[in-house]
This record gives sequence, C-alpha cells and structure tokens, in this order.
Amino acid sequence: MRRAASLLLLPLILASGSALKAQTPHMGFSLNLLFPTGDFASTTYPAYYSPSAGRIIPPQKETYDVGLGGSFTVSFPMDRNLAIRLNLSGTAENGTNRAPGEATINLRHSQFNLGGDLQIFPQGTAYRHRGLYFVAGLSADFEQFDRSFGDPLYDYTDTTRKSRLGGSAGIGHSFGYDSGMRFTLEATFHKTLTGHDVSAGDPPSSDFLKLGFGFVF
Repeated sequence: MRRAASLLLLPLILASGSALKAQTPHMGFSLNLLFPTGDFASTTYPAYYSPSAGRIIPPQKETYDVGLGGSFTVSFPMDRNLAIRLNLSGTAENGTNRAPGEATINLRHSQFNLGGDLQIFPQGTAYRHRGLYFVAGLSADFEQFDRSFGDPLYDYTDTTRKSRLGGSAGIGHSFGYDSGMRFTLEATFHKTLTGHDVSAGDPPSSDFLKLGFGFVF
C-alpha cells in the first residue's frame, strides 16, 4: 500500500518540480555593439530655403557611427522549447551632420528600451537556457536626439525626444554546462515600427543590427 502510494505520488512530485523549474528565471547581462542601418546609418536631406538665414541651405548628410550599449534580461522558461524574456537596454551613438560650406553639426542619439521577447529553443533546452535559440519581440523605445556645434554632452544642444514602438528578431546561443554561468552570443535586428514619418517631422527610423556578448545565470 505504501509502495503504491509512493508510486502515485512520484508523478505529482515530478510535476510539481517541473512547475517550479518552469518558474525559475534566468538573469542575463550583455555588452552590445550597434551597427546603424538604412536611413539611421545615412540620411541626405535636400536643399531648402531658410527664411531666418535669408539663403538656401545646401543638402545635408547625417550619419551615425557604431554605438555601444548594455542589456539586462530575465528569461522565464514556460516549457522545454519556449521562454518569455523581459529586456531592459540602453544605447548611445554619435554622428555628424555635414553640408558643403556649413559648419559640422555633432549628433548624439541615445535610447532606453523596455521590451518583451519570445525565445524559442529548438533543441528543448529552455529550462537550462543552453544552446541555440531564436528571439523576437516588441519594445517601447524612449529616444533622445541631440544636435550641437560643440560637444552634445557639455555645450549648447538642441534636443528632440521621441517615444516609439520597436520590433526585433534574431538568433542567439548560450555556451556552457547545464548549471552555473553561461556565455551568450546574440545577433538581432531592430526596427522602429511607429513615429518615423520624416515628411511629418519625425526622426528617421532607428534601425540597427545589435551584437550582444554577455552572460546568463
């Protein structure tokens, strides 16, 4: 009788253990390199007449350099193949606005992202957060665009702030054993989904390729 009861309790113990395991989050940190793409990498604005200057402003070309940022993530495994991940990240990129015969304008773009992702582990390793995974999600992007003839961090700066919706998709891999700290590599593409109508006065879409190097626990 006791043996039968033990056998009946075994699946319950395993099930409860799996449920608890499914709710054990994996925290991660990463250092990110951002490579601007599309209009974010380079935008040329046509010449226009400026009433305040009383003359025609020649075509302007804006470019942004490779950026640097960091991320903090919390991944909640739901089953062997699926996890939900919360993502907090921040980035900054420097750039320039150049026009023939005009002084160079120094640019700086920074943003804070609050996002939610789905992670798919095709090898069934979501509980351990190990091996290959695919990731896709949405984020609230809080952006700031600075323009200055000096240093945007210290000199007089014209600042524009914008809150937009972004989307991202990519691939990653966690290297290491089933327990302890694991090293992660991740490549994702980010695209601005709303509020990027340049003709309406919006900043260009902040599209970039992000390479992340970090750790997950």
